[in-house]
Amino acid sequence: MEAPPVTMMPVTGGTINMMEYLLQGSVLDHSLESLIHRLRGLCDNMEPETFLDHEMVFLLKGQQASPFVLRARRSMDRGGAPWHLRYLGQPEMGDKNRHALVRNCVDIATSENLTDFLMEMGFRMDHEFVAKGHLFRKGIMKIMVYKIFRILVPGNTDSTEALSLSYLVELSVVAPAGQDMVSDDMRNFAEQLKPLVHLEKIDPKRLM
Repeated sequence: MEAPPVTMMPVTGGTINMMEYLLQGSVLDHSLESLIHRLRGLCDNMEPETFLDHEMVFLLKGQQASPFVLRARRSMDRGGAPWHLRYLGQPEMGDKNRHALVRNCVDIATSENLTDFLMEMGFRMDHEFVAKGHLFRKGIMKIMVYKIFRILVPGNTDSTEALSLSYLVELSVVAPAGQDMVSDDMRNFAEQLKPLVHLEKIDPKRLM
């Protein structure tokens, strides 16, 4: 899946600090069609985009307590699509008035030798997976419904198995820092998906 540009506005000096606003949940396989039907009625695109992506997570260990993490992703079903390099910052969970998890986000398109470059820089691959699913859009909101597949033989994306009997559901917005009102729109949209899926502000540290 070719990721959308990080910013749609011109950068005339310096950089724009972009943030990702995120709500997450999951739905069992047998409930997938009901959720897709609901999203078709709520979103701008009645027929979702489909994607099949290979993602590799790289770590760089240094003096700091936690390693520096970068994600490299490529589309497996769209020939010629660029690789994408993504950095996700630490989530900001403290503000209870925000209805979504918020974290710094940098996403750039790169050439196909991205993984070789990261290895030369001292990164090592920690894990990899295949993600297959559907992408809906509602205004600036992006809704992804996808299943994660474990890669059984390192580097061989033809040898996979499903990680679980459920699909991940992610509702996200990438916007300049300070645009916290988007989390209100996200909460309102998430309410319309209940009881099929409950989207929540999930702290990744709780999953470790």
